[in-house]
Amino acid sequence: MADQKSQNAKRRFGLNRGQSCVCCLPRRDLLTGFAAVAASAVLPSVPAVAQAPAAKQAPAKVAANAGRIDVHRHFVPPGHLVDPKRSYLNERSTIPKQLEDMDKSGVALAVMSLSASALSHPDARDARKFSRTVNEYAAKLAGDHPGRFGQFAYLPFPDVEGSLKEIEYALDTLKADGIYLMTNYGDKFLGDPLFAPIFAELDRRRAVVYTHPTGHPCCERLVPGLRDADIEYGTNTTRAIAKYVFSGFSRRYPNVRMIWSHAGGTMPFLIRRFDKRVKESPEFQPILPEGFSPEARKFFYDIAQAPERAPMAALRAVAPVSQMLFGTDWPHLTTEEHVVGLQNCGVFDAAELKAIDRDNALRLMPTLRAV
Repeated sequence: MADQKSQNAKRRFGLNRGQSCVCCLPRRDLLTGFAAVAASAVLPSVPAVAQAPAAKQAPAKVAANAGRIDVHRHFVPPGHLVDPKRSYLNERSTIPKQLEDMDKSGVALAVMSLSASALSHPDARDARKFSRTVNEYAAKLAGDHPGRFGQFAYLPFPDVEGSLKEIEYALDTLKADGIYLMTNYGDKFLGDPLFAPIFAELDRRRAVVYTHPTGHPCCERLVPGLRDADIEYGTNTTRAIAKYVFSGFSRRYPNVRMIWSHAGGTMPFLIRRFDKRVKESPEFQPILPEGFSPEARKFFYDIAQAPERAPMAALRAVAPVSQMLFGTDWPHLTTEEHVVGLQNCGVFDAAELKAIDRDNALRLMPTLRAV
């Protein structure tokens, strides 16, 4: 019965059997990786930190505010590659390289999320098995390196029943710090009624939800020479925020603490249009009696891929500094790039940088207090 529900949900999401969502990896590589993980009865040990070779000395200011907490950092489970064509990304994803980069730039702890942004599984059992394997691997990673790694748990969505079971296991047994959801699954964005059972449970638990953008079937490779991540990821983050707010989810599930990636995508630049839409549309006024902007101010935003002056100034105009979190999108960018970018952007003073680097994450996720 659960499998049939899963297949019905996939059809409603525009996902056919064997069809992959838009992902970070080609489908054959993802499924190969999945097979390698699922075939392991026992999770492999996480490698210990190797002695790093002598590296170029980082600027002294990069190590300032040691104790940073990175909420947007990816791990790769056994059998996966970040990108078959970019070997340096795969090398960066090893645990020794993760820790080397963290230590170089004063990151005490990273809350990890799965690198691959989406998978299509033949049936609900495969999706559930993959989610459990990934989440247990991440928990082992944290256990093997106490105080260095946290976890946003991966769900087998659109299998609603399986996702609810995985939420329970991840939060109650594995003690994950939050749940990982993509901005959209197929053509359905967060805020669609199909997500209601998931958000009702997350609201009951007052859970932290980390979101990451992915592609959308409507808009693939529209600009020659650019990857979908270059434009569409930021755009889909904005679409997800808009759907989540205008659908009423943000007010219906007020206890869910949402983290939107990459400084909110393009939302800060479009917020005037969203406020205007509420004022000009009678159907939205009962849903958003105070308008769009007050809802946007409640969310959390990581600064991954956006530490420069323009996006930071735009985000600060939309949300208070208390809602901003340090993130790097490692292995795609280094921690140093984000530390230097934030310090040089001219938008924040020293106290505000400390809040972004660490304090805001501790307030949001008390599970990290031991850091």
